[in-house]
Amino acid sequence: MAEQLISTAVHHTLPESYVRSEAERPRLDEVVPDADIPVVDLANPDRAAVVAQIGAACSSHGFFQVSPSQFPFPPAYKPGRRSVFPFGKREWGRSAFAHRARVCRVWSLTDRQVLNHGLPLEVMLAAMAVAHEFFRLSPEEKAKLYSDDPAKKMRLSTSFNVRKETVHNWRDYLRLHCHPLEQFVPEWPANPPPFRDVMSTYCKEVRQLGFRLYAMISASLGLEQDYIKKVLGEQEQHMAVNFYPKCPSPELTYGLPAHTDPNALTILMMDEQVAGLQVLKEGRWIAVNPRPNALVINLGDQLQALSNGRYKSVWHRAVVNSDRPRMSIASFLCPCNCVKLGPAEKLIGEKSPAVYRNYTYDEYYKKFWSRNLDQEHCLELFRT
Repeated sequence: MAEQLISTAVHHTLPESYVRSEAERPRLDEVVPDADIPVVDLANPDRAAVVAQIGAACSSHGFFQVSPSQFPFPPAYKPGRRSVFPFGKREWGRSAFAHRARVCRVWSLTDRQVLNHGLPLEVMLAAMAVAHEFFRLSPEEKAKLYSDDPAKKMRLSTSFNVRKETVHNWRDYLRLHCHPLEQFVPEWPANPPPFRDVMSTYCKEVRQLGFRLYAMISASLGLEQDYIKKVLGEQEQHMAVNFYPKCPSPELTYGLPAHTDPNALTILMMDEQVAGLQVLKEGRWIAVNPRPNALVINLGDQLQALSNGRYKSVWHRAVVNSDRPRMSIASFLCPCNCVKLGPAEKLIGEKSPAVYRNYTYDEYYKKFWSRNLDQEHCLELFRT
């Protein structure tokens, strides 16, 4: 029922099926603005300091940002005359994708001019551009890809799980399986034409970043560098391309309500023009404001379990606004379905007994999808 997609029409009133009860509304006026989310510079030559920073962020926030490098401006650039990337618009008769490509050529970007997190800037810009192009496709084109079956490995859908929800969320999303690429890319959308090439390149880069982060998170726990990568097995990788249209009543609904991520690690590229991500810390919602070209890293439930509760998979949510649409691209690294998960043996002792029992990711993921997104933390069901 592709007519459920909210990105195919302009909405002047919020449908009743999206309105939250008074107690469940986001209370946007109570959100802490401009809060300091930890920022980690992966190019810092003092690796021990980077590992310590990551460990502190994982235990205090469960979130951190990896920052961009300070590369020099090209000769033609003048402060105050930034090139504009038109999200949702066309400029000079070109698509946003073509405009981004032109800007990348002007700036003479190469694979050597990368951000400190290791992702080439042109790869990030191209991925965000083609995501916007995708959601501007015609309703007829989108209808070919629509599914509300959570088991489908490639689907365009809406909200979270429309088959069992009682209240919907103000979000359309494209869900993709990404590893191994040669298996899944042929099933991906063929339009816009650059989509498969651009997104597969982005997926490869994100996967390598995830493995670099695993090594540093392992070290921060006092484990061997390759511990997390090894124990999670041949990992799956998923992507959610999230589109949050302008909402006529953002105070009454969510893009996504409070939830934790069931996977191991999430790498999020946010729309630099529009904020919407919020995290829960000490009982208060904190706004995560976009930083230019930075990526947000958040721990999933599996790293909380592996760390025996030392590190946190924190509650986070997406809110919407009435002024501008918002886009984000979330990449999820997921354990192999059949490996045994649970606290690392080295982190269990007389003074720190195991907090969680052992289980498989297949068992965990099925339990997660059988529940509502904003129910109690799914890990609570796996305590010893």
